Amino acid sequence: MRPSSPSDSRARGAERTVGPGDGCSDRGSASLEFLTAGFLMLVPLVYLILTLGAIQSAALATEGAARQAARVFVQAESTAAGSAAALRALELALADHGIEAEGTSLAISCAPRADQCHTRRGWVTVDVAVRVPLPLVPPVFDLRVPLAVPVEASATQQVSRFWGAR
Repeated sequence: MRPSSPSDSRARGAERTVGPGDGCSDRGSASLEFLTAGFLMLVPLVYLILTLGAIQSAALATEGAARQAARVFVQAESTAAGSAAALRALELALADHGIEAEGTSLAISCAPRADQCHTRRGWVTVDVAVRVPLPLVPPVFDLRVPLAVPVEASATQQVSRFWGAR
């Protein structure tokens, strides 16, 4: 074996990798990068889930409210009593899903005659519209752009052919 010369030791030193004491180590940064990237992706995902849950809840509430309002309207004694019963049914159905009935609209239309809703075998259509506010957004930001999603539902019921024969 031949003893190594000083130039050989320098050549081997150039091949040496950077160690932990050199200040250029990437050791341990993968977990930090994973946590940062995970947090940046998790927050919008959680907000999306909350928003979709609120919209789905409102969709179920408006559909149920429209259906129930149409049912109680056609079973009422008069158009005025039917309108009051439909409004109560709307408020109850929305309250079951945690939605306030303040910003809702209820429209009742009748066919074949629009002026008489309670005719035998007539059709009553109830339209319900609700605005669902986005979760975690205070109403202060609602100055220029409305921060709510409109949700609408419609239901149609037929008046009994035995209506008025009571």
